[in-house]
Amino acid sequence: MAESHETYEGEGASAGASGASGASGVCGLALGPALEAVLMVVDEPATEEHLAKVLERPRREIAAALGELAREYDAQGRGFELRQVAGGWRFFTRPAYADAVEAFVLDGQQARLTQAALETLAVVAYRQPVSRSKVSAVRGVNCDGVMRTLLQRGLVEEAGTEPETGAILYRTTNYFLERMGLRGLDELPELAPFLPEAEAIEGDTQEGVPSFDPDAPDTEADDKTEL
Repeated sequence: MAESHETYEGEGASAGASGASGASGVCGLALGPALEAVLMVVDEPATEEHLAKVLERPRREIAAALGELAREYDAQGRGFELRQVAGGWRFFTRPAYADAVEAFVLDGQQARLTQAALETLAVVAYRQPVSRSKVSAVRGVNCDGVMRTLLQRGLVEEAGTEPETGAILYRTTNYFLERMGLRGLDELPELAPFLPEAEAIEGDTQEGVPSFDPDAPDTEADDKTEL
């Protein structure tokens, strides 16, 4: 590996050195800093398998290095932390500094989900895959506008259709897990016992095949609570 960094003499030597550097440059990097550099630019959690492939290291070595980095940031009290969420790893700002980040990013603008959206998202999370009409039956109000908001924000997605009625079913996304700081749905807190069973609301869900247009303008009363 050292040979590829020596003085280049002529075009042939330059090309050879360049090829050697391309082949071995990644695996020759210090693993910790390399992981930090890659994780700085990801826009979604990076899996250990992907990182191992990119950095040309065994997955076990990648996992150990990620765990060490996470512990190091915690011990140093950094303003950010490294978390394992939604099947991968990503940097997050530390909760203790949320107020500072919110002040900078939002700059006085309200961008949080409304109570109606949070309630609807909870029903989808605990009853997924679930149809829109069943979500509305649980909440007791029409949820078309709220579902549009959740779809547009990437928190829920379509998950096929209901065999009996043809109604479109919905489920939460990996982005939902990421925003909630969860590795998987099994880490959701115990809330399901407080929601009615599907059979209990079956009579209130006479939904036909057509769904709703996610891009349609909000007109229902419930939509007025959205951002």
